[in-house]
Amino acid sequence: MSTYEQNARVIEDDLKWLQSIIEYRIENFITKQTGEIDAPASDINETGVFYANFLQERGLTADERKVVLLALAPEVQPELLDRFFIRNNTFDKIYSEFGGISVPSFNGFIPTHKTALFVLGGPQLSEQLKYTTVLDQLYAAKILTKNKTQDYSPANHRKLTLSDSALSYILTGEDVPYEYSSDFPARRLTTLMEWQDLVLHESTAFQLKELLAWPDHGEKLFDELQMGKNIQPGYRALFYGPSGTGKTLTAALLGKKVNKPVYRIDLSQLVSKYVGETEKNLEKIFNAAENRDWILFFDEADALFGKRTGINSSNDRFANQETAYLLQRIEVCDNMVLLATNLKTNIDEAFTRRFQSIVHFPVPTEAERYRLWWGALSERMALDEAIDLKEIAQKYDLTGGSIVNVVRYATLMAVANETDRIQYGDLMDGIRREYMKLGRTL
Repeated sequence: MSTYEQNARVIEDDLKWLQSIIEYRIENFITKQTGEIDAPASDINETGVFYANFLQERGLTADERKVVLLALAPEVQPELLDRFFIRNNTFDKIYSEFGGISVPSFNGFIPTHKTALFVLGGPQLSEQLKYTTVLDQLYAAKILTKNKTQDYSPANHRKLTLSDSALSYILTGEDVPYEYSSDFPARRLTTLMEWQDLVLHESTAFQLKELLAWPDHGEKLFDELQMGKNIQPGYRALFYGPSGTGKTLTAALLGKKVNKPVYRIDLSQLVSKYVGETEKNLEKIFNAAENRDWILFFDEADALFGKRTGINSSNDRFANQETAYLLQRIEVCDNMVLLATNLKTNIDEAFTRRFQSIVHFPVPTEAERYRLWWGALSERMALDEAIDLKEIAQKYDLTGGSIVNVVRYATLMAVANETDRIQYGDLMDGIRREYMKLGRTL
């Protein structure tokens, strides 16, 4: 039996449990009887099954599990909810006590908040109200999601909907992939390089040790050592140094090494000229990241921190509010959050205390530049005899990003000239181009 077949069997068994509860509630409602439900939740001890993993990782209670199944039923077994279509003989319509809505595109019963409260507590309002916190907790955990369209329905008669992430995880074991959009202004950061390909100053590598340890062992500080009263959840680090020194690559490789997705947020693109829009854009990122094991990488942080100024105008005040909002928001975020800036001096000292690590990415030394040159070259491309990489590394103090640009240019020229050998002239032209970008001359 495949994993998907096993997952389907476990879901079907749990839906039978929900069906027995629905039958009990409706039968007692029609006959006006009362009593406790005698259908306990089944123990799911399956390993490697998506649905079972979802329940175990989220630590869902039996009541929360009922609501999840109720929201899942229209997606996988809509006929299970047909029982709610029973007619009220007095008014010749379905019972409004059951909640539920219908839409033209779906020939089935769609459960609402009211349906969930009926299944959990029965028809009595006093009993239903005891379970409103169950729905609140599922929304807080991003397992349920609010409808994107405003239908002006009463709160308890709005559609019960699983979040895209929860539905995808239950059915496939994978989180729904996120693409850049107005609702999610961030992009997945990936790299084909490996950690051993990273060339860093010795002090920088030492500072990164704590970041590598946190994803695997950070929770022990809260769970086993009970340090939650003294330290905030999550982890916050500031990367600073000139462009091209490896800040973005380090973030990508960090995620790859600890097996966690990294999402890059370019603050220079996110900061809005309209009052309040920057905070809204940032909130979309944090809302999506909640209860997901992501690493958030805020690049080009100068765009926000550089705006922190004295309050000489209303624009200054709003700029400072945006900066304060970001720092306050990451302080209570459970994720690992990395910020990158070119100039540490742009960051107010009051803010630096909020970071667990402040990692400096300096311009590479001569020895490091030599390693970067060899690492950037293709193994299938030879070097002109006139090229002495040791001498070039000594003479030209380029960053890793600039070295990659030079090698790309010189290699492209070699391919264009139908040769498998990088020419000295092309390499020097590439170096000259990078110096011009920096406002320097050879």
